[in-house]
Amino acid sequence: MSDRPSEWDKYLLGTVLFVSLLIGGGTASGLYTDTLIEVAAIISAAAVFSQTPGQTIHRPVLWLLVFAVALAVLQIVPLPAAIFNGLRPELLLGDPWVGESRFRFISVGVGRTVESLLYLLGAAAFFLAVLRLRAEQASALLPFFFMGVICNGFAGAIQYSLSDDVAIVGLLPFTINAGLFANVNHFSALLFVSIPFVVYYGLFRGHLLSGSFGLIALLLLLLAAGSRAGVLIGLAITVLSVIFLSARSRVSGFSVLLIFIGLSIYTMSAWTKLDAQALDPAFGRGEFARTTIDGIKDNWATGIGYGNFQKAYQIYERESMIFREYVNHAHNEYLEIAFEGGIPAILLMVGYFILLFAALARVRRDPLQKAAFLSVSFLLVHSLVDYPLRTGALAMTFAYMNAIIFHKGFAERSSRKSEMIEIDHNGDKLLVPIGTSS
Repeated sequence: MSDRPSEWDKYLLGTVLFVSLLIGGGTASGLYTDTLIEVAAIISAAAVFSQTPGQTIHRPVLWLLVFAVALAVLQIVPLPAAIFNGLRPELLLGDPWVGESRFRFISVGVGRTVESLLYLLGAAAFFLAVLRLRAEQASALLPFFFMGVICNGFAGAIQYSLSDDVAIVGLLPFTINAGLFANVNHFSALLFVSIPFVVYYGLFRGHLLSGSFGLIALLLLLLAAGSRAGVLIGLAITVLSVIFLSARSRVSGFSVLLIFIGLSIYTMSAWTKLDAQALDPAFGRGEFARTTIDGIKDNWATGIGYGNFQKAYQIYERESMIFREYVNHAHNEYLEIAFEGGIPAILLMVGYFILLFAALARVRRDPLQKAAFLSVSFLLVHSLVDYPLRTGALAMTFAYMNAIIFHKGFAERSSRKSEMIEIDHNGDKLLVPIGTSS
């Protein structure tokens, strides 16, 4: 019988990640594709946790997730109606429980909050399952991610080569407008979060040529997609990836110089793209933010319930801003979460940022963790002007990248490497423990 560790959990979680990138590009509520992803993630995580104990998980990270889920659950628990007196406008009082006015819910739409809770549970379960894997297995999920990005890239390339506006209807429960996504900005987000990993593969895995071609393809797709935020973030994340990751790679300075020359050409193309478009019309993200902040001020204590932004936003809209098109999201993830979750949600976001930047000191030794940190950071930046994490594909990607950052196995692997020395054996480089003879 072989002593080799089982690999089925790696393939199981990798398949979930790959499938989420294929069918999780919708932004509407109630999509059966999102439900499939959530169910698959929860079942897969349960299977991973049913095995013998794996990698330990950072307690602060685990407690942050527990509090996040508890807050969502609290929003759908009947509470005494007297609690809400003076805490929010009468128009936004939660539904009474079974017709009784003595008890009310925090959420103004319990069904939408339940849907959001399941969404959170799916991403959290996948995140925890990846944390339980060995570091080598967690790294081995990256090819599944790349396959999903490649499929989206091919779909996007076909669309942009045929016409400026190609919509695919009927294949998925949402209209595909870019790659396999309903929203071109979210397609662009998938492209630019892939860049640090492509740079990592080129610099540290000995695939400089294929990595360079992959990087060029991603940048060209970003230009073709035309997302203003995507173009700018794609440029910035490429520059930082090369600088941040090349410091400890073996790639020559000449190769880095060539990459920077290519980035300069891309910069000029990006500026041309941006110069031809208005940066923010009167009816745009600035107005969304102002209106959302008004809602936060009235509901700061408890929020209005996750998933209920669209229902509550309309109450605060100015009359001059009401058109046939309606606002479905704040286009600022932080304001929307604060509106839906109140002060408790704001504290959870602050806690996450503290943990994330505290992890930066640990991840500097591992290039894959550094790549994941860059991707997460820029996805969080993009969330200032959009809502990428509201799509199943990017939510699962975000969960995977955070699992790489907070995985304890990478630090343990780095410490083991520090106790070994590299020697030359018949032309090959070998790592042997210090103090032993070869």
